[in-house]
Amino acid sequence: MSKTSMRRLQEKILEVMKFIDKICREHNIVYYIMGGTALGAIRHGGFIPWDDDLDIFMTTDNYTKFRKVFSEYKNEKFVLQEWKIVDKYLEYAKVRMNGTTLIEEAFLNRKDMHHGIYVDIMILHKCPNKLLVQKSMYYASKYVTLVALSKRNWKPKNSKQKLALLFLKILPNKFLSNQCYKLIYKYNSLKIDYSYCYFITKAKFSQGVFSYEIFKEAIDVVFEDTVLMGPIDIKSYLKIRYGNYMQIPSKEEQDVAIHAAIFDTEVGYENYISDL
Repeated sequence: MSKTSMRRLQEKILEVMKFIDKICREHNIVYYIMGGTALGAIRHGGFIPWDDDLDIFMTTDNYTKFRKVFSEYKNEKFVLQEWKIVDKYLEYAKVRMNGTTLIEEAFLNRKDMHHGIYVDIMILHKCPNKLLVQKSMYYASKYVTLVALSKRNWKPKNSKQKLALLFLKILPNKFLSNQCYKLIYKYNSLKIDYSYCYFITKAKFSQGVFSYEIFKEAIDVVFEDTVLMGPIDIKSYLKIRYGNYMQIPSKEEQDVAIHAAIFDTEVGYENYISDL
């Protein structure tokens, strides 16, 4: 993808994010930029130049409020797309823009879904300050992640991953996924003695547990030509998640950041899916 094309795509993604931010500020809904978006804000003042993604965290309470407000807006330009393995529990959500296209490689065979340019909303969970419980939540998250990937045309990269996918075929995955999500969501009402966690990534256990103080409130963080909400101790978050987060990755690592197999900032995905 050329730098010019990437920039056009990033500008359109930011348009989606500005709409999300507008809703949240009008209705006192808290979110936090996360992952590569938080990293880009601190290291580059906006998007990581080679990244075509924007991710935010919401706690379960804030997402529930956001979902309700979003439905009441009835804005014809944006849609809320929820991803679930089991009916009751949310894996993550996307706000997508109508009249645009961003088709990921994993979904090239899906004609039955919206493929507009999007922003990801990930759920930030609470967990007790007990190592055994946190480890249990970690492994439960890894299991449901694998189940989700198995449904999305994911290609395993080594023999261990291939074996894991084969093993899934003999398991009662719907039942087990439901039990895992019960555990993951179980502690979201905690008021004292808790941390935050997010394990549904490639991150190791040590990269997914964050002290309460990091997310105790949101602050404005400069991002491109606007400000977005970020955790009050965003640098501690980045250090836990990435280690030396100011170090620029290799060209090979940069190429992995591309999500779009097909994208168009001006033409709707409906014009592409018949050819998939």
